[in-house]
Order: sequence, then structure tokens, then C-alpha cells
Amino acid sequence: MTTSRLPAADPVALLTADPYAGYAALREAGPVHRVTGPDGLPVWLVTRYADVRRALADPRLALDKRHAAPGNYRGFSLPPALDANLLNMDPPDHTRIRRLVSQAFTPRRIAALRPAVERTAEELIDAIAPLGRAELISAYAAPLPITVICDLLGVPADHRHDFRAWTDTLVAPDPARPQDAKAAVGAMLGFFTELIARKRTEPGEDLLSALIAVRDDEGGEGGAGAQDRLGEDELTSLAFLILFAGYENTVHLIGNAVLALLTHPEQLAALRRDPALAAGAVEEFARYDGPAPLAIRRFATEDLTIGGVAVPAGETVLLALASANRDPQQFPEPDRLDLARPENQHLALGHGIHYCLGAPLARLETEVALTALLRRLPSLTLGQPTGELRHRPSLRARGLLELPVQWASTTTVEEGDGC
Repeated sequence: MTTSRLPAADPVALLTADPYAGYAALREAGPVHRVTGPDGLPVWLVTRYADVRRALADPRLALDKRHAAPGNYRGFSLPPALDANLLNMDPPDHTRIRRLVSQAFTPRRIAALRPAVERTAEELIDAIAPLGRAELISAYAAPLPITVICDLLGVPADHRHDFRAWTDTLVAPDPARPQDAKAAVGAMLGFFTELIARKRTEPGEDLLSALIAVRDDEGGEGGAGAQDRLGEDELTSLAFLILFAGYENTVHLIGNAVLALLTHPEQLAALRRDPALAAGAVEEFARYDGPAPLAIRRFATEDLTIGGVAVPAGETVLLALASANRDPQQFPEPDRLDLARPENQHLALGHGIHYCLGAPLARLETEVALTALLRRLPSLTLGQPTGELRHRPSLRARGLLELPVQWASTTTVEEGDGC
């Protein structure tokens, strides 16, 4: 067994300052490490691709917090109306809820969203193109997915700024201001409660209205049986999760991808020459610098062995997706960005029954975002040295706080595009 400790002075350094060098050292030292997290509680950190992939699909590693040993979990506390979501569930409840919502995220339905996503990307670029410079996270990478996911759910446009602020607060709460996170949770709960009540009386052609119909259907001819319905807390929690995860992961994926391109000019040139590479490039961006360094925490439901290391029942296991995606046993030259990388079976979006439900939408949004950006702003460059860029100080998210960029404004609008 290998015992490690996250740096006491800066507990998020492993995942922010230089995470991939840290993970490389851990992989070399051993497949599984006993790590003391920033909250002082011990966890088991799994670092190698083969072990992480197996563990992601292992039913003995549960998401339900009730499997945690007493005193072995200090996660952020959500009210029941937001906590009954897929990130805290195992079968059979997980199977039931995922089946109900997965119809909205099929490849065919997501493909039908492409025109709307493209239109949103173009409108956002229209707003910044004449300026010659922008902070790309706030001006583009963030508003694109929040607009798309709010349209999908049926969230009114005048509340989208609020959702961005609430989500940012929850992803990286300020330890000195714990009241901010509680206020954000309360505001989101209040908003969804009111929105659900409104859509019960005024349903629309959106996902939330469809979920409400599933929740309220009493069965009967053509209706869902009681076992196929959503509970009220499940309905609210599902809306919260779709919004939160659908926004947060995509904004970081887009931001990280743009940074990767601007710091790898040969790959940027290849994508400019052949925009058809974009779909495959998204997979490489997810592998190379994905938005979630760690999978959602899991709890061992029985004594088990991972990578030859014994993990007792009830203890917390963290699966290092970022480490697995740079494992040289799986990926040749893993630290090299290669947009044409073959057999790219990365784990950035998970594996097994908890594979990211919104993966098709995240892929579409990132592909559209990059394609439009490179076409409309062909001289795009970084606006400040890479050493001055700051990543979000969070153990659960890998994303930039800001991404200043610049371009020659006289070349940003294509002749004849009507803009």
C-alpha cells in the first residue's frame, strides 16, 4: 500500500498548478494511494487507466452516500429536493430515472439541436468580433452552454445570468464565505420550485415540461406506471443536475480546448486546414485536459481489491480520470496533443452505467464552438502569457477562471456572411 498526502498548504495544488506531473508521479509509485484530502478525511485515489476503467463499471462501488462508513463523508450538504439526483443514486432508482430522461439526450435529438447551437455561437461571436479582444470564458465559453441548456429545460432568458452566478459559487465555494454557497442553493431551489409550479399550469415544448408530465402521469392507457414516475424531489433534483452539469462541464471543456489549440500551433494549423477533424478533436481535448479530473466519489459496499490494494467496505474511492487519460500504458505519448489520435478510448466522460448522460450535447457544443471560433476569428491568439492564466481552485473541476484572447478585428467577419 502507498500512502500519500495532498500538500497541506495548498490542498488543490495537485489538480490545479501542475496536475499531470503530479499524477505521473503517483502512477509511477503505484496504482492506488491512500490520500488525505483537504477536509482531513482519508480516501483511496486510483490513478492507472485499467484500474480506473474497471472501477467505473464496478457495482461494488456505489454513489449512494448511505454506503459511506460513519464519519467517512463530509460532502457539501444539499436539501433533499436537490440531493435526489443521479450523482447520488445506484440501481434500481438510478436505472429508472436515467431511462426516463435519456430520451432527451439521444444522438438523434442532440443532432436536431445543432442549428440552434450554431446560431447561438454565431450571435456570441458577432458581439465580440469588432472588438479585437475579449475574455473568452465570460464572453463565449460560458454563455454558449448556459443558453443551450436553459433553452432545453425551458428556463426564461432573464434568469440565465443568475444561474451562471449560482453555479460558479457552488463549483468553487469561498471557504471564508460559506453563506454564499448556502444562498446559491436556496436561490436555485426556490427558482426551480416556482418554475415547476408555473410549467404545471403552462407547459411548453421543453424538457422540464416533459419531466413534469412524467412526474404527474397517474398511469392508465398510454401512461407511465407508478414505478416509472419521478418523485417530486427527484423531479427538482434532476432539473438541478441537468442545468448544473450541462453548463459546468461544457464551459470548461470549451475553454480548455481553446487554450490547448492556442498553445499547440501545429495542431491549430491542422484543424484550420481541415475543419472535418473537429469531431475527433473534441475527443482528444477531453482526454488531454478534460473538465473533471476526478469521477464522482464512490463508496465500497464490501471489502474489495483495486490494483492489488485492499479497500475496506464503507471507505471513499476517488477515480482519477485525468491521470487515467495520461496513462502511457493506454495512450502512446500521452502528454502530446494529437487531434488525429487513433483509438482514443478516454474516460473523461465516464464509463459504465454512470457514463455522462449529457456527453452527446457536450460534444456537439464544443465542436460547434471551436469550428465557429476558428472560422470567424482566424488570427486568434492568447492575450496574456500562459504562466499568468489561472485555473479554478477546485478539486472537482478543471477549468480556467479567465481566458484573455485577441485577434485582428478587421479580419473577423467573413465577406458576404451578413454580419
